[in-house]
Order: sequence, then C-alpha cells, then structure tokens
Amino acid sequence: MLRHIQQIFKRILFVGILTTLIFLGLANLSSEKVIAAVTQIGKPPEEVIYRSQVKLDDQSGKVWQIVLFKQVYSDQPSNINLRLVGFPGSAELIHPQPLRITTNTGKLWNANDIFLKEAPAPTIGQYNLTEILPQLPPESLTLSIPLPGKNFINITVPIHVVKEWQSLISTEN
Repeated sequence: MLRHIQQIFKRILFVGILTTLIFLGLANLSSEKVIAAVTQIGKPPEEVIYRSQVKLDDQSGKVWQIVLFKQVYSDQPSNINLRLVGFPGSAELIHPQPLRITTNTGKLWNANDIFLKEAPAPTIGQYNLTEILPQLPPESLTLSIPLPGKNFINITVPIHVVKEWQSLISTEN
C-alpha cells in the first residue's frame, strides 16, 4: 500500500514538474521579441525608399506598427519619416500634434506631425525625423503620442531597433 502511494506521489510530482516546464516554455515563446530589418523599395535613380518596420506594444498592450522610412530622390534632398499605425482598438490620434521622443537619460525631442489636418485613418500618425534621427543616442527610446488633454500613448523602442534606424542615415543620400 505504501509503495502504491509513493508511485502515485511520484507521478503527481512528475506531472507537476512537466506542467511547470511547459508553462515556462510557453511564457518564453510569447515574450516580446522584436525583429526589424531595413528593406529597400523602388528602383534607382528616380526614388528609393529604405524602411525599417516593427510591431511594438504601447503601455496598455495595444499593438502598433512602427515604420521608419527614408525617401531618396535623384534630384531632391532625402527625408526620414516615422509612421505609427495603431491596430484595431488603438486610440484615435489628434493632428497636428508633435511626437515626443525621450531617451532613458531624459533627453527630449519633438518631431513635427506630417498630417497637418487629417490622416489616412484615425489611428495613423506620421512624423518628420530627418533632423532628429542623427541626434538620437544608441539607447532605447520612448515614443509619446499625444492624446486629447495631457494624456499620451507611450511606446518603448528597444535599442537594437534604434540602432537599425540609425543605419538608415548612412544609406544612399
């Protein structure tokens, strides 16, 4: 009888350990992994667009598509813009309002809103980073999207994404 109870206890312990390991494995699979890559669109010399695209969560868990792109024209200076696209359920953005960019060390920049009156959709914002991107240090950033009142949507951008963005500076002008 005692041997039977020991076997049952060992099985319960084994199942408990196995269940814990499975849940830990699933937690690692669902952890936030950010992969971005610079891609080139278009054929030189007329217009080439270099872009970095990634999906990140804001502070309330809503998903945003973050696209930094550099447009290079054969006869004009290049420009760099950051487009933020909220997925369904995201807050509606107000225009024109600057995007606040903050580093972990407290440095602050305001990027001008490209959409002066109306955006293509209420959850889309686009901001000029041509002058700001070269000034950003290689550290994680917080993007603060203004909402009505004094509220903001905050999105943390990991350091490896910021470094990828900075690689766009040295692409063909």
